[in-house]
Amino acid sequence: MTMKIWFAAALAALPLPAVAAAPDIPAAIYTDPAADKAHPAAMEVVHIPSGDVAINGVVYVPAGAGPHPTVVLCHGLPGNEKSVDLAQAMRRAGWTVITFNYRGSWGSPGDYRFARNLEDADAVLAFARDPANAAKLRIDPKRLVIMGHSMGGWVTALTAAHDKALLGAAMISAGNMGWLGKLPREQAIKMLGNNGTEALAGTTPEIMADELIAGKDRFDFVKAAPELAATNLFILTSDDGLAPMSDALAKAIKADGGARLTTAHVATDHSWSDARIRLQTEILTWLATLKSAG
Repeated sequence: MTMKIWFAAALAALPLPAVAAAPDIPAAIYTDPAADKAHPAAMEVVHIPSGDVAINGVVYVPAGAGPHPTVVLCHGLPGNEKSVDLAQAMRRAGWTVITFNYRGSWGSPGDYRFARNLEDADAVLAFARDPANAAKLRIDPKRLVIMGHSMGGWVTALTAAHDKALLGAAMISAGNMGWLGKLPREQAIKMLGNNGTEALAGTTPEIMADELIAGKDRFDFVKAAPELAATNLFILTSDDGLAPMSDALAKAIKADGGARLTTAHVATDHSWSDARIRLQTEILTWLATLKSAG
């Protein structure tokens, strides 16, 4: 036996390190649902009242008479990754999905402010619960989930903390804006400027930094842990440097007796660029548990 063959055989005999297995890929990721001529799948453009304006939104309606459980999907800062692939997968799995642009972002009127992002999420949930909207868009207002990526994960956490009627909430590579507000002002300005603000109206990195500094305590999602202890919360993290923020929230929730928390870490970047199927798999598998419970 040559040294090369012996070495390969020896390696093969060694025990493999424990690696968390990915869930089985749900069929909705790679299979279109059956067509329903009476109640076809649809995409509806909506304008959702928030503050004194109406923000832009798109509703992905699945086939079938419904009413369907519904996800409100929140994008990040500024929102270059809008997770439309995830929205489409959730629709194929039978969920209505509402995507929207915060005031002052991506063409929605108004000036962009972090506090208004939170108000906008509440406004979208109120829109989904309105009986007329629910009937038109086949929404089940008693089965609503909020979900967000990056800063949208922060919006998700603080919204779920006070909205006890939600079926669940999911945070994807969330950034804790309260933590950012605790940085030196110039450092916060630099980080916010690096995100790109060309899609945002009525703001600058300086305005954003000052708002976060002034609201650093109320914007800290770790402080919301007691209010999230009873929430069906799914926290997903990645190798983007932000995982410790979500880990701190998870630790605080567990310390407060939270028993409905699910976590998953995947070795990918902030946008899950090479793990989009894995992201859809994790989310659809988790949503299936809520759908059956609801």
